[in-house]
Amino acid sequence: MKNNSQRILLILALVLTGKIYSSENYMIIDTGQETFYNNSDPISKPLSEEPFYGQDAQFDGIQPSYQDNANGTVTDLKTGLMWQKGYLTNKMSFDDAIAKVDTFSLGGYDDWRVPTIKELYSLIMFNGKDPSGWNGSDVNMLIPFIDSEVFDFRYGIIEDGERIIDAQYISSTKYVSTTMNGDETVFGVNFADGRIKGYPAGLTHEGNYKTYEVKYVRGNSEYGKNSFKNNYDSTISDYSTGLMWAQNDCGHGLNWQDALAWVQQKNRENYLGYNDWRIPNIKELHSILDYTRSPETTNSAAIDPVFNITSIMNAGGEIDYPYYWSGTTHKNMQKADNAAYFSFGRALGWMQPPNGGAYNLLDVHGAGAQRSDPKEGDPANFPYGRGPQGDVIRIYNFVRLVRDAEIETSLNNIQLKHHLNKFQLLQNYPNPFNPKTKIAFFLPESDFITLKVFNLLGQEISTLANQYFSAGNHFVTFNGKSFVDGIYLYKMIIGGNVETRKMVLLK
Repeated sequence: MKNNSQRILLILALVLTGKIYSSENYMIIDTGQETFYNNSDPISKPLSEEPFYGQDAQFDGIQPSYQDNANGTVTDLKTGLMWQKGYLTNKMSFDDAIAKVDTFSLGGYDDWRVPTIKELYSLIMFNGKDPSGWNGSDVNMLIPFIDSEVFDFRYGIIEDGERIIDAQYISSTKYVSTTMNGDETVFGVNFADGRIKGYPAGLTHEGNYKTYEVKYVRGNSEYGKNSFKNNYDSTISDYSTGLMWAQNDCGHGLNWQDALAWVQQKNRENYLGYNDWRIPNIKELHSILDYTRSPETTNSAAIDPVFNITSIMNAGGEIDYPYYWSGTTHKNMQKADNAAYFSFGRALGWMQPPNGGAYNLLDVHGAGAQRSDPKEGDPANFPYGRGPQGDVIRIYNFVRLVRDAEIETSLNNIQLKHHLNKFQLLQNYPNPFNPKTKIAFFLPESDFITLKVFNLLGQEISTLANQYFSAGNHFVTFNGKSFVDGIYLYKMIIGGNVETRKMVLLK
């Protein structure tokens, strides 16, 4: 390509048309957390076998890459989603936000939609600071949970009677059950305090409609859709995200430090044949939430039934499901003594009537809410929870292991469709990739093959194979670590026959 801008535009065009974005339609963007923490404060990078090893900052995920289109829109070059850059002048009710889509036009496009909760959560960044309880007045000290250099962002307007944390962005994902005392509920992301909660979708008990920030989206309508495969070895692979999960959870509650240590113990045991398990970061954990399920409506946790999940008895004596730790610290303005979790069962809270009286234990935010717990301590110190909705504090939460899926696991479970008399070069997996990908091919009989990689200028940059292979399925690895991101071609030659495919390296 002549310059970087042209290269990025070409990648984007291929992604949006679906010509390359075939293996990973659900790319999980990194949380942006680069600082290491103990139970309350920043620490130096822990080494293997040291306390607090294995937290979010230990692992580099897919880094965000945005393009400001200079027309009021921003394109996420990794997810293929295009976003409204700014915010609407006035906040809107859920129904009004849905209705406005029919007449909303921006950047020359009229196919905008209210994002799903998984699309909206792709924008969250955990280098933010939660201002809840903060008594300062200088808003410039605050750091939101979204890239405010890319997207226009505003905190709640104190002069209008709002709290500073009133920056709730609405999604199109309704809770399949209800919250509070039977309220119709929709999930949203608060980019001021870094949480997913369920909010009123209709009239509140006060007889009015709660209003929200709105950020419309378009493109990649497959984003957030899982493609789970049971490997029948107590692991589950997700072709959409490229992650492999343990089918079972840890089975008991752990505080955050012990949760990190438990993961390393499983690695020492070579659990299920692998020693590179990690506790998921909060965005990886979110990817396996199933928002079509809930304890009340499906008598299950909010997770695909391909997974096994431990049931618990909640504070109200009901059968329920755990909160799951992530490796992501949820930092506030003063300390880093909380870590983020997702509720796969009811997101419970102790609510007291406005005029006083007995506390009621309610599902205040819905299965699929993301909140935070103290990393250590005694839950008994929070008899009626914490915060304005009395969030139930458990501290001893559960863990589900994750690792990067291996291509052999995925491709060997795919039924290859081929003609017995013709070789076949398959699309690399994952694609896009960073920095490694696997290329698979089928040979109907033993033969000499050459497999090379070229850049878009036609220059050969790597020879992956130049030898005889036996008949059958084969895999070779391409490592793009030393190359710039962009589009590459890989070409297989057998005699006078040639097959060529494209792949995308996105760092």
